[in-house]
Amino acid sequence: MHAIPKDQILDRLALENPWWQAPHHIQADFARLRPRAYRDLFLPVVTERRVRRAVVLMGPRRVGKTVLLHHVVQQLLEAGTEPHRVCYVSVDHPLYVGCSLQRLLDLYAEAAGVDPRRQPCWVIFDEIQYLKQWEVHLKALVDDHPKVRFVASGSAAAALRLKSHESGAGRFTDFLLPPLTFHEYLLLRGEDDLLESGASALAGEELADGEMATINAAFIDYLNYGGYPEVALSEQIRSDPVRYVKGDIVDKVLLRDLPSLYGISDIQELNALFTTLAFNTAQEVSLEELSQNAGVSKPTLKRYVEYLEAAFLLKVVHRVDRGAKRFKRANFFKVYLTNPSIRTALFAPITADDPATGPLVETAVYAQWFHHQQHVRLHYARWRGGEVDMVSLGADQKPEWAVEVKWSDRATRRPQLVERAIDFCNRNNLPRLAVTTRTTRRRLVRSNVHLDFLPAAVHCLAVGRGIIEGSAGGPQLSLF
Repeated sequence: MHAIPKDQILDRLALENPWWQAPHHIQADFARLRPRAYRDLFLPVVTERRVRRAVVLMGPRRVGKTVLLHHVVQQLLEAGTEPHRVCYVSVDHPLYVGCSLQRLLDLYAEAAGVDPRRQPCWVIFDEIQYLKQWEVHLKALVDDHPKVRFVASGSAAAALRLKSHESGAGRFTDFLLPPLTFHEYLLLRGEDDLLESGASALAGEELADGEMATINAAFIDYLNYGGYPEVALSEQIRSDPVRYVKGDIVDKVLLRDLPSLYGISDIQELNALFTTLAFNTAQEVSLEELSQNAGVSKPTLKRYVEYLEAAFLLKVVHRVDRGAKRFKRANFFKVYLTNPSIRTALFAPITADDPATGPLVETAVYAQWFHHQQHVRLHYARWRGGEVDMVSLGADQKPEWAVEVKWSDRATRRPQLVERAIDFCNRNNLPRLAVTTRTTRRRLVRSNVHLDFLPAAVHCLAVGRGIIEGSAGGPQLSLF
C-alpha cells in the first residue's frame, strides 16, 4: 500500500493558500461575496495575541463559516500581514487523511518557509471535527507554539461545542456565528434603502406610502428564506428550500453530526421530536405532555432537546411567574427555532396573513435576541390569565425590560389588549413595555407604563444593528 506523497500534500497546501503567491489575494469565489457583518466582530478575536488561546468558530451548517474565515484572511493581508504567515487548511480533504495537527503545522512550515516557533503566524484548521481528539492536540499546539494564533472551525456544531467545553477550558475561545439577522439579510441582499427606511421608522419618522409595506414584504421573505446566506441570495435554492435546507442542513445535523455523543441512538425519535417542536415554535410545551405523546421517557427527551440546542437548531426559553421568579421545576418551557426559515423548509412558506405567521414573527424576534445571548437572559412570563412574550432578567434575577410580540396593529388602538403585560411591568417596577405591531409606530402611557409600539420588522432591524454597533456593551437600543 502506497502512502500519499508529501509533495502532493504540499501542492494542496499551496492551492488552498493562493495568497502565498502574487497578487496575494484570497480565491475569487470568496472575494466576490459580500462579507457578513460579523466579520468586524470576529477579526478582533482572531488578532488578539495578549491571551494565548485558540479561537473555535462555531455555528450551524451553511451559515458562512468558511467564507468568514477567508474574509478574515483578506483583512489580515490588507493590514500588512506577510502572506506566508497566514495558513488555511481544510482538514477534511482526502489528501490530509492520517495527518495530525502537528503534522499539518510542520508541512505548512515547510511549504511556506516559515518558522512557527519564532515567527508570529495565523493557522486556520477548517472542518477540524474530522480529526479524532482534535481538542487534545489543538490544546497542545496552543501550549507549544506561543507565536501562533490558531483558529479552528467545523460544521458538527454539537460535537465541536462539547469537545471545546470539555477539553479546551482555558485554552479555547468560542465564537458563535449564528444564522442571519434581518439586518444582515438586507445587508447581504444590498437592500440599503430598506435599511434606511427602517432606521427612519425607529427614529419616529413617518414613512412614505408603501415603505412599511415594502419592509414587511422583505420581512416575510426573511421569515421564509433568510436564515442562511446561500438561501438568501439564490433564487434557485429558494425554489426548493426543502431539498437544500432540510436535506443539506437539518438532516445532516440529525443524522451525521455525532448525536451518539449525547447518548442518542434512535435517530427517528430525535427527528420526530424536532419536527414536532419546529411546527410548534413559540408555543409553550410540557415535558410531561411531550413524553406521553411521543412515548419517550422524560430523561431521554431532555437529552434530545439538549442535543438540538447544542446543534444550534433550537433554543429553550424558560418560564417565570407574575413576579418574575423562576420555577423550581421547569415542567413548562417554550422552544424556538434559531431561525424561522427552518420551518419553511420543513413544511411550507408562509404569507403575511397565514395563521402560522404570528408564532413565526415571535420566533424571528427571539432569533435576533439570541445573538445577544452573552448580554441578555431571556425568559417568558406566564401565570393564570396572563403572559408576557419576552422578559430579560439581570444578573440579580430582576426584570430589566419586557417585550410583547404582536403581528397586528390592534393594540395601538386598544391598549387594553396588553393590560396583562402592563400589570407585569407595574408589579416588577418596569417603566416601559415594548410592543411589536405589523405597521404602526406609536408611543403612549397607560397605567404609568410607557408603551413603545414598533413594527416587528423594524424591531428586528434595530436588534440586529445593535449587535454590530453595540455588541461589546450589550444591546444599545433606543427601545429600552
